[in-house]
Amino acid sequence: MDSAVRTLFKQVDASALAVFRMGMGALLLFDCINYGLFLCIKCDYVNTEFLFKYAGFEWVHALPEAGLRFVWMVMALCAIAIIVGYYYHFAMVLFTIGFSYHFLLDQAQYLNHFYMVILFCVLMCFIPANRYWSVDAALDPRRASATTPYWTYVLLGTQLEIILIHAGLVKINYDWLNLEPLRLWLNYRSVDENWLLQFLTMDWGIAIASYGAIALHLIGAPLLLFKRTRLIVLGIYASFHLTNAFVFNIGIFPWFTLFASLLLFDKDWPKQVWSWMRSRSRRLHQRYPIEPVRQMPQFFKAELTSAHYLVVTLMCCWLAVQVFYPLRHWTRDGNVAWNEDGHRFSWRMKLRSKRALATFHVRDGSGREWVEKPGTRLNPRQARKMSCIPDMIWQYAGFLKAEYTAQGYSDITVTADIMCSLNARPPARLVRQDMDLTSFGRYEPVTNWTLPMTTPLPKAWFKPLQWN
Repeated sequence: MDSAVRTLFKQVDASALAVFRMGMGALLLFDCINYGLFLCIKCDYVNTEFLFKYAGFEWVHALPEAGLRFVWMVMALCAIAIIVGYYYHFAMVLFTIGFSYHFLLDQAQYLNHFYMVILFCVLMCFIPANRYWSVDAALDPRRASATTPYWTYVLLGTQLEIILIHAGLVKINYDWLNLEPLRLWLNYRSVDENWLLQFLTMDWGIAIASYGAIALHLIGAPLLLFKRTRLIVLGIYASFHLTNAFVFNIGIFPWFTLFASLLLFDKDWPKQVWSWMRSRSRRLHQRYPIEPVRQMPQFFKAELTSAHYLVVTLMCCWLAVQVFYPLRHWTRDGNVAWNEDGHRFSWRMKLRSKRALATFHVRDGSGREWVEKPGTRLNPRQARKMSCIPDMIWQYAGFLKAEYTAQGYSDITVTADIMCSLNARPPARLVRQDMDLTSFGRYEPVTNWTLPMTTPLPKAWFKPLQWN
């Protein structure tokens, strides 16, 4: 145990961590500009009567449009501070709070790359990424150091590996192995207009993409840990992510993942690259001598204290949660792609395509009935997302009950008639029509009021066991 702790606290080159701080800050700045300036905040957060909340965060409410844009502006300034390493920890904490606030405003806006950004931001709040190549280090030499504890790389690198491996594991399911929903999406994309991507419109090409994605995550991700294979795997990952970025609109996710992968390379790789570039020019080499890479101590030689063990314990607890929490759907009944019980925060990316027709029926104690269409109270994105996600359906039913109760009606019940299509299947009924959705608690199993999915895929290659 002591040997492992000493290894985690040995000092290694900090240049790769400094470059990651700069690259991460640049990507965060891009998101702030993209969402703060070009996002229709009014469309997403103002032109709606209801925002869907995550369990435990119902207290998070949206500011007026001007307030939301101001938050994005402050976050953009924090991102710039992160890039240059100026008041780094304060900027990192403030950005994390602001980004998490926007994330928690509405479940309908959930994206896996938002969740990934939050995880890395939380970790970076505690990591001394401003010791090297930063304004903080220049202004205060006491903070400056060309080295950083090895655990900083282990923590960030393991977090990335967990995400990549989970992204591969979840694809070993009945629909993905039968090329859905990838076939469905690519049939509607214009990739056939580009001769380089024409094969993605054919079943054999879609099969290569589907099964290749599994292999890339489950085999390629571990190979990033080995010096002989990491550069080859990074090149394959780059091709994979560039294709995804071209075909799908998935934000900064591919760029963030690629940049984070460099944390698994040699800790002094930026110096190696810089030295190579400078050595290409004899004149430049003579004018600016190459900075030698310092020899780092192999072990932490000082006396271990309770603080060192506390850091290692907290790190292990964090990583254990990251490993096991995405697996929670295995403890739930039903198909997770259908009832969504355990879908979020599990790296289940691009695994389901859903379309639905939803109608809600509101009745009071005297027998009067009102028919509610989601599009009359929600914005288009919310209506589309909610109609096939049971947790959001339940929230919307509760909202309707509160609205009618506030108007003076009593003994309100809310039922739903929802036909949902999953991954090219014909529409099937999702919610039990005879159930008052407001009679259930949020933490009750959704299978108490939803129907199981029994409709087969219309075009299946084979029929193995239908894993979750």
